[in-house]
Amino acid sequence: MYSLSDFDFDLPQELIAQMPLPERSASRLLEVAGDSLHDRAFSDIVELLSPGDLLVFNDTRVLKARFFGVKETGGKVEVLIERVIDNRNVYAQIRASKSPAPGSSIRLADAFDVDVGQRAGEFYALRFPADVFELIEMHGRLPLPPYIEHAADEFDEQRYQTVYAKEPGAVAAPTAGLHFDQSLLERLQEHGVKTAFVTLHVGAGTFQPVRSENLAEHQMHSEWYTIAKETVDAVRAAKAAGRSVVAVGTTSLRALESASQSGTLLAGSADTRLFITPGYRFNTVDRLITNFHLPKSTLLMLVSAFAGYDTIRAAYAHAIKQRYRFFSYGDAMLLTRT
Repeated sequence: MYSLSDFDFDLPQELIAQMPLPERSASRLLEVAGDSLHDRAFSDIVELLSPGDLLVFNDTRVLKARFFGVKETGGKVEVLIERVIDNRNVYAQIRASKSPAPGSSIRLADAFDVDVGQRAGEFYALRFPADVFELIEMHGRLPLPPYIEHAADEFDEQRYQTVYAKEPGAVAAPTAGLHFDQSLLERLQEHGVKTAFVTLHVGAGTFQPVRSENLAEHQMHSEWYTIAKETVDAVRAAKAAGRSVVAVGTTSLRALESASQSGTLLAGSADTRLFITPGYRFNTVDRLITNFHLPKSTLLMLVSAFAGYDTIRAAYAHAIKQRYRFFSYGDAMLLTRT
């Protein structure tokens, strides 16, 4: 049995990527093939996949989900929208010196007021005065991860979004997808690689630390996903042809595996709290493209379950030695399921 401290590692601060590279596909790719590690360019992904393999992308779109505002008392608050419930209501995290009371209001971005409802665990219910998505787009700020030290600008608004982002609802990017540009997608298509999409709206909980040394005590944050019948059909066709199902990012993998708990991938929409740790049996995904993850994070546990604990430890040690760039704006790995 693994515990939290088994997923710790020392990372030099300067290896945390603060800015994306000028070109999306110019990042590095560490190919992890069992005990073999190969340093490659991300654009090599074309040659590393076979015609008929299926790439599954997460087409969620990142919202400008961060707001600064003031309570009726004048106290300052920071609001991070966690989930859009409908076109007027959201759940949000609120940072304030004193928690806002249910029934009060908060003025956001000096532009509009939201009504504060009841708390739901660590989140607050907020009611917007008009369409949520319009107000977010007009007045919100892009919520970069906490380890990126600059405020989001127009460049981030373009680059902290995948080129195929379509369904608004995430508060963090599915970062493995950030490496794909239109030219690379076209090369993959010409090579005969198939593509399909799922939607999983990444929540702010993705950055929340695991606090319990006993992993069985950790409660995963809930995230909403949907998988269309066309994607299920594409997965079944790839499997029937003996080809690999390749998840682009841990979010695509979690969606596919959450919808495969019966042993077979099923179309539909649901909330997932799936927590994947070593010992988990994967039902659908054969290979995984993913960035490098934070120490002690649930995502590091997921990739350790997928490729093997010792394999991931060796890969991360190699990546640090070879000065790979880490986290959201960093480099990537290609993993094969053990």
